[in-house]
Amino acid sequence: MMNRRTFIAQAGMFVASGTLAPAFGWPQTQPDFRLEIAPLQLEIATGKVIHTVAYNGRVPGPLIRWLEGKPIIIDVVNRTEIPEIVHWHGLQIPSEMDGAAEEGSPMIPPGGQFRYRFTPRPAGFRWYHTHAFAGHDLKLGTYTGQFGCFFIDPRRDAGAYDQELFLTLHDWNAYLAAGGDFSMDAAYDYSTIDDRMLGYAAPVKVREGQRLLLHVLNASASMMHWLALAGHDLTVVAMDGNPVPTPLSTPAIRLGPAERIDVLVSMNHPGIWILGETRDQFRKAGMGTVIEYANQQGKPRWIDPPETLWDYRHFANPQPTTRQPDQVVPLRFESKFHGQGAVATWTINGKSFPHTDAIKLREGQRYRLQMMNRSGDDHPLHLHRHTFEVTSFNSEPVAGLYKDVVVVPGNATVEADFTANNPGATLFHCHNQTHMDFGFMTLFRYV
Repeated sequence: MMNRRTFIAQAGMFVASGTLAPAFGWPQTQPDFRLEIAPLQLEIATGKVIHTVAYNGRVPGPLIRWLEGKPIIIDVVNRTEIPEIVHWHGLQIPSEMDGAAEEGSPMIPPGGQFRYRFTPRPAGFRWYHTHAFAGHDLKLGTYTGQFGCFFIDPRRDAGAYDQELFLTLHDWNAYLAAGGDFSMDAAYDYSTIDDRMLGYAAPVKVREGQRLLLHVLNASASMMHWLALAGHDLTVVAMDGNPVPTPLSTPAIRLGPAERIDVLVSMNHPGIWILGETRDQFRKAGMGTVIEYANQQGKPRWIDPPETLWDYRHFANPQPTTRQPDQVVPLRFESKFHGQGAVATWTINGKSFPHTDAIKLREGQRYRLQMMNRSGDDHPLHLHRHTFEVTSFNSEPVAGLYKDVVVVPGNATVEADFTANNPGATLFHCHNQTHMDFGFMTLFRYV
């Protein structure tokens, strides 16, 4: 039986022989960036060392900041013992450059190198990460430190700010544990913001009266995360790199795996505060950092924020979109339980990848994805190479909220529209690595 690992291996063999070799024959132009994938011993706290894989010997990888519409060349070298690949998440680029073997992008063999060439668009907060299969081996794929931020200028006006920070959330030392239905899913020993546990990174220095712009990425392989800055409100100005129609202040923000949120914070409460996960178990596992006002002394303080109901609709236009789709695409998500202690497989319309039915697209038409979650799990759904507009939550219409990942809650239905404006094979999947590896994906193909 063919599974995702077999599919990628066969696709990688085909593409490497047909596409990777000519890449080495390109003119010897100097790259704009170079990423080296290699093992790393990462000390996230004193005496706590994570054996992982990362880019350029650091976590997160280097920030790539680039002008929208300006061509870029990125060389990637694989210093590991397994094939690897880099996905440019949220960018509208050709399939062969997107970094997903299922779309035809080449796997980079051990010791090999590949040159990515594309023109970054659209503007905003994107990111890059491995798109390799992990399966039961929770030291591969997005369980590793292979991720980094990619910001495409010119950014939309977020308002005046005095300091800008990129923050990445990640969980470490994954292992399989029983989930709610007694099937197995990933759990973790440690959590970090960037590469350090709470208390082991230099504090972020601020001054009273400043406005702080935070670009926050959830780079976890599978965990939802809540984040708050004790004593302060966070004003959400963009999601997945796209400005929200209704900027709104909130005590805490929630990010599913692969989501990004841009927030503005007015530094109006002097002290030494913890920016961290709102749930004690994750904050105590390390997910936090310290924000320190000038001329303040003492220990970092945490204050539980008020209970927050996270609802995308609060940031969208309440009126329905005036554009109607040319076609509605029903997508039903279910799990198949294989017994206590086993990993569940996932289906889209009753089939698991690579045996799912490819969805045919015609260039220029508008499609409405009707995402019907028939499981109790929340799923962060990602569409490659396109941006979609969220148009309804459980039959309540909204408009103007543009994303590339949307969390579909358990037993809920979310609809999102996109225009087929980027021809080529296009992957759609759950961004929970375990769910993706065990069937939760399908391909869209232009005809």
